[in-house]
Amino acid sequence: MTYNQQKEWCEIMEKLPETYHFAGDYHPVEEWWDWKGHQVHLDCFRNEAAPAKVILLHGVGTNGRQMSMILGGPLSKDGLETIAIDMPTYGVTKVKNSEVVTYDDWVNLACDYIEYESKRDDRPIVLYGLSAGGMEAYHIASKTKNVKGIIGMTFLDQRIQQVRDETTRNLFMSRVGIPMATVACKIGLDRFNMKMSIAAKMSALCNDKDVMEIFNRDTTSAANKASMKFLDSYSNYIPAMEPEDFDVCPVLLTQPAEDRWTPLHLSKLVLDRMKKVDVEIVHLENGSHYPVEQPALDQMHDAVLAFIKKVIKQ
Repeated sequence: MTYNQQKEWCEIMEKLPETYHFAGDYHPVEEWWDWKGHQVHLDCFRNEAAPAKVILLHGVGTNGRQMSMILGGPLSKDGLETIAIDMPTYGVTKVKNSEVVTYDDWVNLACDYIEYESKRDDRPIVLYGLSAGGMEAYHIASKTKNVKGIIGMTFLDQRIQQVRDETTRNLFMSRVGIPMATVACKIGLDRFNMKMSIAAKMSALCNDKDVMEIFNRDTTSAANKASMKFLDSYSNYIPAMEPEDFDVCPVLLTQPAEDRWTPLHLSKLVLDRMKKVDVEIVHLENGSHYPVEQPALDQMHDAVLAFIKKVIKQ
């Protein structure tokens, strides 16, 4: 399956401002990369003359094509090379023999892909992550240490009970469901799947009701299922570096002002602990958690572009 065979992203794109629509020669090129038997889908705007590469990371309610639409494509118009990765079980990546995927796999895959890109050439790499992809970008940077900057739509440490309470679907899921995922793995139920919308506050992914209706039927993003093993590993992941020790690169948070899923105070539980790197916060006016609104989209693009230009010179 490729995105040419998937209609939901096209329907979401039609809800975006016209300047964000793919047309003619303006569209991502689909590539495939083998990682330990997984056929990983890459949504690419390649440009050998670009001064930097931006690797885009989706969250637990989105996929790589949705990243390309709101940021990968626009940044390519600025002369940057962008690659959006579909992590295993999301998007159109083909999982190896129905293997049970963990969040650790996501982090390790991205670290290996950064190494792969670094061997192709020595251009600097910047990470952008939406939703859970923001903290994933932090986890990746902490492990590989081979990036010039990380940008997140949010930075959530799921080990913190407050974060679980406010981002899961309800307190039962936070206080009972997530701990039970750990128990399930210990008794051999690690393959049991659950819709992410049962575990997470997926209804707050986008404030536009029409767009949310599309997300809710997209099994490659918001309507995806996750295993108990993935939920357990995601909720309890231990980073290679804690925020107090993080000294790898500057950090930018692009915080949607109307985010009903992950408000600013949750990201600050991580960002306020970072003292060894520059941390910047930009508010996106009128923006949803997955922003489809103006001026949030343009503000995000401008802030990300300015940040990238700054960090690649350092």
